Amino acid sequence: MIINARKISYIFSGVLVALSFLALGVWGLKLGIDFTGGSLMEVEYKTVRPSLDLPDVTVQPAGERGLILRMPAIDEARHQSILAELRKLGELDEKQFTSIGPTIGAELKRNSLYAIVLVMIMIALYIAWAFREVSKPVQSWKYGVAALIALIHDVSIPAGFFALLGYFYGVTVDTLFVTALLTILGFSVHDTIVVFDRIRENLKKLGAKESFENVVEQSLRQTIGRSINTSLTVMIVMLALYFFGGASTKFFALTILIGVFFGTYSSIFIASPLLVTWHKWWVRHA
Repeated sequence: MIINARKISYIFSGVLVALSFLALGVWGLKLGIDFTGGSLMEVEYKTVRPSLDLPDVTVQPAGERGLILRMPAIDEARHQSILAELRKLGELDEKQFTSIGPTIGAELKRNSLYAIVLVMIMIALYIAWAFREVSKPVQSWKYGVAALIALIHDVSIPAGFFALLGYFYGVTVDTLFVTALLTILGFSVHDTIVVFDRIRENLKKLGAKESFENVVEQSLRQTIGRSINTSLTVMIVMLALYFFGGASTKFFALTILIGVFFGTYSSIFIASPLLVTWHKWWVRHA
């Protein structure tokens, strides 16, 4: 039974979340120029990609012939000077050039954090309101809290993973990473609400005949196939984007891959079982 495995799932998720927060606390996320300020240039050579050694420039390969250059904020004159140096090594196309000041970067970082926290709180409040007619045996606000705990689980694990990638491989996070986290929140809560809604329907039908634990178990079994199939569809698309998409969307796809996997896991093994655990604790201590 799914509900009977909740202690194992709590331990597994607790360890992953704890390790994620540890990685974030020790290493933190390696912020890209969107948040720190600086310039980014992406070029693609027509033939063979050369090796570069430019002062104050971090060079990252992109595909077979492309390069991504990250550097402190530069003006247009310095931009053209670097392009001239690159063209000496071969014919190329400039794919993009972005320059962000440190003040704007700090504001983006602050607003991104506010957006993630606000979305999570608003989702929890909405679920509590949407299930306001479900008062027995679990009050509606507990549905909101259970969903919030699941959402913290869903965003902390990808964030911790990218703290690891940033420390060991120099992978940076940018506004696309924030977009991916917000996408994960939306996808995960949608999956959770589907299960919660089935619990609400079954409570109306079976509430007097079955225990709350059995109602939740039955609801999970009725929705688990849909949840897994929907998640697999998204993950297949993200895998295609990761392997065949451009360098700029590679880590965006990876973030969503991780988040969707653990979001589906939390919808099945965290959010709904938490309602059962909470209910049993309340009955014992009432």
